[in-house]
Amino acid sequence: MRTKRWMATCVVALLSVVAVMAKDIRVVVFRVTQMHCEKCEKKVKDNMRFEKGLKDISTVVKDRMVTITYDAEKTNVKNLQAGFNKFNYEAEFVKETKKDDKKADKKCLFL
Repeated sequence: MRTKRWMATCVVALLSVVAVMAKDIRVVVFRVTQMHCEKCEKKVKDNMRFEKGLKDISTVVKDRMVTITYDAEKTNVKNLQAGFNKFNYEAEFVKETKKDDKKADKKCLFL
C-alpha cells in the first residue's frame, strides 16, 4: 500500500514538473520613438509592469528599444502594444522570439 502511494505521489510530481516547464515564454522587441531620456524610460517601465503576463522588461534608451519577456498564455503582442497606448506612447513591433529555457532542457534529461 505504501509503495502504491509513493508511486502515485511521484507520478503527480513528475506531471507537475512537466506542466510548469511547458510554459510558452516569449520575448518581443518594440521601438518606442517617444522614449528619449531616463525619465521616459522610467515612465515606460513603471506603466508596463502592470500588464498581464509580463515577466521582465528591459530598455535601451539610446536605441529607443524596449524588450519584454512575457507569458504567451496570458497575453500577446497586440495587448502589449495597447499597453503603451494607455500612457500615450506608440510602440512599433520589431521582432518576437520564443525564449529557450536551457535549465528546463537539462532537467528533462535527468528525469
